[in-house]
Amino acid sequence: MRQLLAAIGDTLVITRRNLMRIPRAPDLLIGFTVQPVMFVLLFVYVFGGAIKTPGFKYVDYLMPGIITQTIAFGGYLTAVGLSEDLRKGLVDRFRSLPMARSAVLAGRTLADVVMNLLATALMVAVGLAIGFRFATSVPQVLAGILLLLLFGFAFSWIFALMGLLASSAESAGSIGFLIVFPLTFVSSAFVPVQSMPSLLQAFAKANPFTIVVDAARALFLGTPAGNSIWLALAWSLGLIAVFAPVAVARYRRVVAN
Repeated sequence: MRQLLAAIGDTLVITRRNLMRIPRAPDLLIGFTVQPVMFVLLFVYVFGGAIKTPGFKYVDYLMPGIITQTIAFGGYLTAVGLSEDLRKGLVDRFRSLPMARSAVLAGRTLADVVMNLLATALMVAVGLAIGFRFATSVPQVLAGILLLLLFGFAFSWIFALMGLLASSAESAGSIGFLIVFPLTFVSSAFVPVQSMPSLLQAFAKANPFTIVVDAARALFLGTPAGNSIWLALAWSLGLIAVFAPVAVARYRRVVAN
């Protein structure tokens, strides 16, 4: 029990350290906050008039997708930060301290959760300013936000693995971008799946982003949920179950060498 409490304390210390570094990296902060806002304005005011979303204003249809994309990209901070810490020898310094080995990765991914929560608040504020409105109860909205944060936490472990595998911080971010960006656009995040060519429809329907976005829409807007909420939970927990152990194993191998 004492070891568990010590590990939790070490994780929180690393989390705080990672969060305190964010304001000192304005390029990462701008990319994490300004870029999603630009996406919202671009899609609503430039492309929105050409995209048909029966039964919804386009801004209402768009916001769950944009928030999901923003949260998934939040793991970029882990990929870049972890890669930089490895290259600068900071992880070796952590090894010399009496702290839990798990704290480095857990602190990284937990910091992503905090940043994703702040990003979600920002995106909701922007959405409300341009006409987005929730159509469900407060508990349903909170459940939707928690579901998206869990999905973002899962992607943080994927990005952590990218940071451990990449040769530089730049390549770590690029690899993660190349994974997430196509998945978000070939999904229901920005346009209805039914409007896509049949080949893309098959991929989009199986895409975890479509499943999570549809679940978020159900919880935010009251659309028929079907089994999307349970599938979104299954995808999130499944990704964590697969990539967290792989990332931990890779981390142990890296620090051992």
